[in-house]
Amino acid sequence: MNFKKYLPHLASLVIFVIAALLYFHPVLKGQKMSQSDITQHTGMAKEVNDFREATGAEPYWAESAFSGMPTYQIGTYFPNDFITQVDRLVRFLPRPADYLFLYFLGFYILLLALKVDWKLSILGSLAFGFSTYLIIIFGAGHNAKAHAIAYMPFVLAGVLWIFQKRYLLGFVVTGLATALEIKASHPQMTYYLLFAILILGIVELISAIKEKQIPRFATQSAMIIVAMLLAVGMNASRLMATKEYADFSTRGKTELTINPDGTKKEITNGLSRDYITQYSYGIPETFNLLVPRYMGGGTVEKLGKGSNTYEYVESVAGPKQADGFVEQVLTYWGEQPIVEAPAYIGAVIFFFFFLGAFLVRGKLKYWLVAATAFSIAMSWGKHFFLTDIFIDYVPLYNKFRAVSSFQVIAELCVPLLGILAIKEFFYSDTSELEKKEALKKALYTTGGLVLVGLLYALGFSTFEGIRDSNYAQYDGLIDAVIADRKSLLYTDSFRSLLLIGLSFGLLWLYLKKKIDTTKAIIAFVILVAFDLIQVNLRYVNADDFLSARRVEKPFVMSQADKEILKDKSHYRVANLTTDPFQDGRTSYFHKSIGGYHAAKMGRYQDLIEFQMAKNNREVFNMLNVKYFIFPGEGGKEQVQINPEANGNAWFVEKMKIANSADAEILALDSLKTKVEAIYNKKSQGDLAIAIQKDSTATIKMTEYSLNHLAYESNSSKDQFAVFSEIYYKDGWNAYVDGKATPHYRVNYVLRGMKVPAGEHTIEFKFEPKVIQTGSTVSLVSYLLLLIVPLGWFFIEKRKATS
Repeated sequence: MNFKKYLPHLASLVIFVIAALLYFHPVLKGQKMSQSDITQHTGMAKEVNDFREATGAEPYWAESAFSGMPTYQIGTYFPNDFITQVDRLVRFLPRPADYLFLYFLGFYILLLALKVDWKLSILGSLAFGFSTYLIIIFGAGHNAKAHAIAYMPFVLAGVLWIFQKRYLLGFVVTGLATALEIKASHPQMTYYLLFAILILGIVELISAIKEKQIPRFATQSAMIIVAMLLAVGMNASRLMATKEYADFSTRGKTELTINPDGTKKEITNGLSRDYITQYSYGIPETFNLLVPRYMGGGTVEKLGKGSNTYEYVESVAGPKQADGFVEQVLTYWGEQPIVEAPAYIGAVIFFFFFLGAFLVRGKLKYWLVAATAFSIAMSWGKHFFLTDIFIDYVPLYNKFRAVSSFQVIAELCVPLLGILAIKEFFYSDTSELEKKEALKKALYTTGGLVLVGLLYALGFSTFEGIRDSNYAQYDGLIDAVIADRKSLLYTDSFRSLLLIGLSFGLLWLYLKKKIDTTKAIIAFVILVAFDLIQVNLRYVNADDFLSARRVEKPFVMSQADKEILKDKSHYRVANLTTDPFQDGRTSYFHKSIGGYHAAKMGRYQDLIEFQMAKNNREVFNMLNVKYFIFPGEGGKEQVQINPEANGNAWFVEKMKIANSADAEILALDSLKTKVEAIYNKKSQGDLAIAIQKDSTATIKMTEYSLNHLAYESNSSKDQFAVFSEIYYKDGWNAYVDGKATPHYRVNYVLRGMKVPAGEHTIEFKFEPKVIQTGSTVSLVSYLLLLIVPLGWFFIEKRKATS
């Protein structure tokens, strides 16, 4: 084996490791990034992690958030999940440097699949990995999104190898890479990737029709589909559990036909149209991809002492107040509710992209241009007619929100075509005249877009933002902020024009043989790194890192927490010092009625909106809220015990019947939960029971665990018990004296059961069949991905030697 040919690739990997560690250099000191979403997740997952560490078992159910929910979307260890071991092997650096390295590595392999030399592949990989959107998602803690994006190039490399007739390599890479992509657990990113592959397939189909190679295209498509189906199979437990839960989550179809205010509810089998398109990229905002602070940058930006805002505040309040005020100024003037930072792809890379549009020939260019245009248009959401069509008719599209993130496909395609353009410019036999013409057109197009964006903003925009009312009480302040917004636009527009001009100049010098290929590539590496890293450091830098201890244990126990934790019984806590349903902290210490998760159980969300938002104390009682935490004087938390909490289980005296979900949820308005229960006959069928009052009947919890609950009951007559536990039919099984016994959903979200007279032991066990079924499918899929390529290899080898 000739090891020398692998040395450039080893050198490339070393460069990627160094680049990832240098950008996130605090990890070298053992520090960790403080990420808001991850901090909240730490609170949500604490109880499950403690259970796993103490027992060595997987509970699959969490009690500490939203009164109880499956762990499938919180962090679950699945049986036969070998692909996780592969993922850990690749991500060997400290987080988040591991994800950045994975960005580099994936794009490098994709470029190698397109026969790009290693030096240009390094340039392209750095351009992709340092793309601003791919960096800023770390600040918010969107690790799963970063994880999924990082594996996109691996998947595309495998698909392209199949279309290049490198079947065995392509099949294996497509299967493994798709399995890793799915394992990353961000279905929205994977879903968008499928659109990019679909567009590639359409381009390949058109080419096959022209070349009269339909059978070959059909065979290649079948191979891709089979490889991806095996990848789905390898993730069967994860996907089946997610699908099962999704049907009961806010992503599923609701039975309600009314809103909390009584108005008619939009009927959908997914998210509402407004929720899906809440984060729609404005059409003019697209200039952010080329000019970083075209619309003011992030929601808030730090301005300097020379800014108009500083001078205004200093004039009315003094320098000390001005210093503090300009640390966070509302500079963003677009329509999105929150923007961490602009999704800047890079002026240099966009210049390369347009060079590719004029210079590169063939189907790859058409694929990349079409995928880029499609992804940008779809990111416009409510501003683009196609979004409504997709929500109504394209499967699964209405399961995802924040359509602005569709731009991740452009984040991938723009640098890919850009590097193919540089490859064509440096290494093809295209005439010098054609290269000059393409170079000029790229300059005119890219520079022209910057100027058009600038003139459009100055001519048609007011530079007013959706949060400007925050500044309305200060005469003249909003005018100063608007002046600074214009200044940011001018500054970054000039910056982009300068970088475009430098890029043009370097390629012109190359054509004039003033510099050679190697020097030009090195110059572009420096230019691209400067372009992107300078912008990235505005938003994600060393200030985002803390000591490992503070990140791993982000919450400090308050006096209120200590007081509540003296109680060793099983109860729930409602923390009203914050929005309890956007709060992972309380779940870190207690069993909370709230939590932090984007996909709560659908019925629980209904309960929040219809009842808890109205402070219905009976609903808090039936959820066994024994303690309330209120804000006290000076911000100090105040604990209030709730003596009316219903406890863990109780016998009711009366059963009310509802014939619709609407009636069921509205019945809670006046339900006396300690003595009454509401049962939905329409969705669950008849419940034949005649409750006889027994004042001596008792039921109490005797054992508590995440996946196992036990009670003892004693009554002289048949009773109906309500349990202060969330009903989830696909997993929880009930047993009376060891015998499987039906249980029902009552009070919209809780469990209920007929309990016969006498002394009995009642148990609930969480035994999700989906886990066992999924693990079996996963094992078979792993074996097939191993056996099929091996058999293929030996058959081909035998053919070659016969």
